[in-house]
Amino acid sequence: MVRIAIIIGSTRPSRNGEQVGQWVYDHARQRHDAEFELIDLKEVNLPFLDEAIPPSAGRYANAHTKAWAQRIAPFDGFVFVTAEYNHGMPGALKNAIDFLFKEWNDKAAGFVSYGSAGGVRAVEQLRQVMGEIAVADVRRQVFLPLGTEFEEMRRFKPSPSKVKDLEEMLNQVVAWSTALKTLRA
Repeated sequence: MVRIAIIIGSTRPSRNGEQVGQWVYDHARQRHDAEFELIDLKEVNLPFLDEAIPPSAGRYANAHTKAWAQRIAPFDGFVFVTAEYNHGMPGALKNAIDFLFKEWNDKAAGFVSYGSAGGVRAVEQLRQVMGEIAVADVRRQVFLPLGTEFEEMRRFKPSPSKVKDLEEMLNQVVAWSTALKTLRA
């Protein structure tokens, strides 16, 4: 069975990401075709990228980088839960991705985004980054506009259509993760 990490990409104190990430995880763990784990970058607490050698070399020097690599390596796929800040992804998420290279390669990813425009611009940036680190991103995404999916822009109240979008995205992530696992073998 494939293993999928659901990664909460915002570390901001007033973030909505924790609610959204928990919603994704609660739905995902009801499935029987994959194992899911929730990873909160706020708890991972990586410093700003401090490795002297590019991660593509695979020679990590710092204990926190080695620990992060060991945490990410066993997964077959990812669901990135991302806010949109200033038309882009949170810096903490980009930083966490940039720490590693081979641990991401030949795996699948899906996206759940939120923000004033549903976070779609953050996902567009993430898709470019995924291409560079050899992650196959699935087409279906879940976008959550603050004005319609959150009460007073703070309390997450997803509409039924978003649950359907989530299920379809998870179907794609599980299928692609399963297929790509054979490539890595």
